[in-house]
Amino acid sequence: MSLFSLILVTIAIAIFVYYLLNLRSRSSSGLPLPPGPKPWPIIGNLPHLGTVPHHSLADMARTYGPLMHLRLGFVDVVVAASASVAAQFLKAHDANFSSRPPNSGAKHIAYNYQDLVFAPYGPRWRMLRKISSVHLFSGKALDDFRHVRQEEVAVLIRAIANENSKLVNLGQLLNVCTVNALGRVLLGRRVFGDGSGGGDAKADEFKSMVVEMMVLAGVFNIGDFIPALEWLDLQGVAAKMKKLHKRFDAFLTTIVEEHKANTLGQHKDLLSTLLSLKEVAHDEGEKLTDTEIKALLLNMFTAGTDTSSSTVEWALAELIRHPKILAQVQQELDSVVGRDRLVGELDLAQLTYLQAVVKETFRLHPSTPLSLPRMAAESCEIDGYHIPKGSTLLVNVWAISRDPKQWTNPLEFRPERFLPGSEKAHVDIKGNDFEAIPFGAGRRICAGMSLGLRMVQLLTATLVHAYDWDLPDGLMPEKLNMDEAYGLTLQRAAPLMVHPRPRLSSHIYRASS
Repeated sequence: MSLFSLILVTIAIAIFVYYLLNLRSRSSSGLPLPPGPKPWPIIGNLPHLGTVPHHSLADMARTYGPLMHLRLGFVDVVVAASASVAAQFLKAHDANFSSRPPNSGAKHIAYNYQDLVFAPYGPRWRMLRKISSVHLFSGKALDDFRHVRQEEVAVLIRAIANENSKLVNLGQLLNVCTVNALGRVLLGRRVFGDGSGGGDAKADEFKSMVVEMMVLAGVFNIGDFIPALEWLDLQGVAAKMKKLHKRFDAFLTTIVEEHKANTLGQHKDLLSTLLSLKEVAHDEGEKLTDTEIKALLLNMFTAGTDTSSSTVEWALAELIRHPKILAQVQQELDSVVGRDRLVGELDLAQLTYLQAVVKETFRLHPSTPLSLPRMAAESCEIDGYHIPKGSTLLVNVWAISRDPKQWTNPLEFRPERFLPGSEKAHVDIKGNDFEAIPFGAGRRICAGMSLGLRMVQLLTATLVHAYDWDLPDGLMPEKLNMDEAYGLTLQRAAPLMVHPRPRLSSHIYRASS
């Protein structure tokens, strides 16, 4: 059979399956499906997503309501776009939506679903979650490595000072800082240099790999929704993912092998602990494998660093655009910390306004604008609508945190809304209050939430405490580009380029002897 004939047969089968599924979805329940835009034949609503899906889906919700049904190829997709609907899925029906649907990103990049983020809900996922929770994200683990985070932030401050007020790419330096802080916890050593003196080529390459991964992972790949067309790789996404995986695997394999060769048998870092657990059976008989170790490291070094650095970059951009708010944060820092030392994590509890700034940043710029997809294990009913078994759930975190029914002047950067006595003083961002769920909620809430929140608070506080910030070429703050670049995580379309001006005692910026 020729390639052309094979393609025709594939399309014919796809058409038949599409109409079969369409008939089944109409007749399988007495309840209606949630409302939504009329799908096109075969490809469904894929063209309606546009280049910035969280914006497109928010626009659709204004027409069809906060619970929508889409048909993406052959896949039923339900979208939650309000706090109350999200709570129905992630709280009342959390157990039913605890697994992930098949997707090419997890298959080709994340070691075929053997990581923590995309592993199906079950024994392996529980084992990986327990290991990461106990050894990396527990309160004790976070406190034990507090000094590491503070030391790496101090290195960042000195690296910025070494630029002598030259124009700096803040995102690149933040990436180096977060990767090195995590590297010392995971590996017992830094991964890159400090980022000063023209940057680190390896760090720049790693950053580009992470950005590429987040962009590819955010693509609605046709092959995920029309399996009969997967082999054609019409968008070229799978080929790019496989190529990127090889680069990440080489990076991670080198790290693991070097660590094995250099370890002295003392479990002072997470990788040593993980390697020691390879022969130990955990709950339900599961053992840790080399592949799972690399997959865990992949999660930590990508999601664990990219989300923190991008959120801090958004926070600094918003503060630069709002000089009065920046001045108020600096006034609080000077009052609590003074100007003769850097901020420490133990200071954060006293920095009420700084915490409000961080919350407001997560609200306006959630690191994951569309939740990672979940899948319905069984059919269920939400608000009187039928949700078919196997449906993919997307929660539009970005739209929920800008919902005018929940937030006064939702497009304004206004940290005051979170201060004691204000209308949203009760709202936390840890998955309990569904008006703002930047880390998700329920069983699949971000495992690294506590670490990420500490890192974002410490970095934001230290950067605005240690420096004043000027934009290049006399650019006025209100003209700063705040456009988004869509991907799995919410990046700035244009990197934040700034001139730093030290504002603390001079000894702060010198390396200790």
